[in-house]
Amino acid sequence: MPLNVTEKSEIIEEFATHPGDTGSPEVQIAIFDKRIKQLQDHLSAHKHDESSRRGLLSLVGKRRRLLSYLKQTHPDRYRVIIDRLGLRR
Repeated sequence: MPLNVTEKSEIIEEFATHPGDTGSPEVQIAIFDKRIKQLQDHLSAHKHDESSRRGLLSLVGKRRRLLSYLKQTHPDRYRVIIDRLGLRR
């Protein structure tokens, strides 16, 4: 269930900080967020899929670490990404 090339490129275009940007924290967080939502949908239908649940927890941890890094280094960019993704309401 990985992201399609088109989905991933749309996310990169939307959250990139400059042309050709694929590795900024904002892009990585947005990609992780999309993948997390896909896994949540999958797990709502397949409740006993423990390996996917483990992958979900791993992605949530990665997203959390990137968000904490962004919060420490660039608080203004952190607030923007939180608002755009609708996290921490």
